[in-house]
Amino acid sequence: MTSSRRVGVVMGGTSAEREISLRSGLAVAESLERLGHEVVPVILGDDTDAFLAIGSADLDVAFLALHGRLGEDGCVQGLLELLGIPYTGSSVLASALAMDKLKAKEMFRLHNVPTPPYYALDASQLDELDEVHGSFGYPVIVKPRREGSSLGVARANAPSELRNAVLEALVYDAQLLVERFVSGKEIAVGILDGRVLGAIEIAPVGGVYDYRAKYTPGFSEYFMPARLAPARYSGVLNLAERAAQALDTHGAVRVDLLVTEGQNEYVLEVNTLPGMTESSLLPKIAAAAGFDFDALCAAILERAELHTGFPRRAREALGSFIELSPAAAESAFAEEAPVVTVPAKRQKRAKSA
Repeated sequence: MTSSRRVGVVMGGTSAEREISLRSGLAVAESLERLGHEVVPVILGDDTDAFLAIGSADLDVAFLALHGRLGEDGCVQGLLELLGIPYTGSSVLASALAMDKLKAKEMFRLHNVPTPPYYALDASQLDELDEVHGSFGYPVIVKPRREGSSLGVARANAPSELRNAVLEALVYDAQLLVERFVSGKEIAVGILDGRVLGAIEIAPVGGVYDYRAKYTPGFSEYFMPARLAPARYSGVLNLAERAAQALDTHGAVRVDLLVTEGQNEYVLEVNTLPGMTESSLLPKIAAAAGFDFDALCAAILERAELHTGFPRRAREALGSFIELSPAAAESAFAEEAPVVTVPAKRQKRAKSA
């Protein structure tokens, strides 16, 4: 085990996945305490100043147990880069790409990673829904563009169901993805710092792996390893690895796929901060690969890093501002800020633009 460190377990957040994040954070915090680390729970929320909460905690490293927007999409990662605090998971860019289902699919297509056909939809197009959908066909899966834990995901089998599915998804995001329904096995692949750990099969009782199927006992069955022929199993692992590489992910990653009865496999999404309760998918996969929950947490923590190379001294320089009121900090910064002189020619161009 590495030497003891002061670890901030960052959890909660403001997304619809807050409760899942708190469960993940509690499990991780208990594990890291068993491993001998000094654990500082950092619980973010609507009334929390993330800069102050994280910056004033005097952390050696941050273990991110956040899920959803503002926690998994690069925002907190960017803050940690500025503070100079190494953190678990992927970089700002990789986190943002993975959280945005549309941009992730564009990257998959660029790297020849198969993904179900889709089109983007936003709230302003609701009155033109039939025209936009056109001949795309049914059934389809409607999902928020930037949300996790299958929140707002619904299946529509006919035009009469599409509008209701869209309205349900719009509760979570003003921009949506409408995806061709693919009948197949739900497979999740776990990856740890580039090493593919294995694949688990999920069999939701209701046919769709939505929020209820994920978090309600008895609504899904799990098979580890996934029930696939050896050659197919190996191919699925390879495809998941390619999907993670397409987004340049780091640390612990879960890739969700569909495997059809024929010879087709499709990547649905890449999760850069997968659930970390002891009953979540990644810990199940890791356990089969020889990592108990504590070993998994230790391995994730060991790989915490800064991705942009922002110097640690920047954190020390920012430290003095953490103790100041916003007005005092602004005044102090203004006194230290360099003066930038714009050449006269450039000023004229700016005025005429």
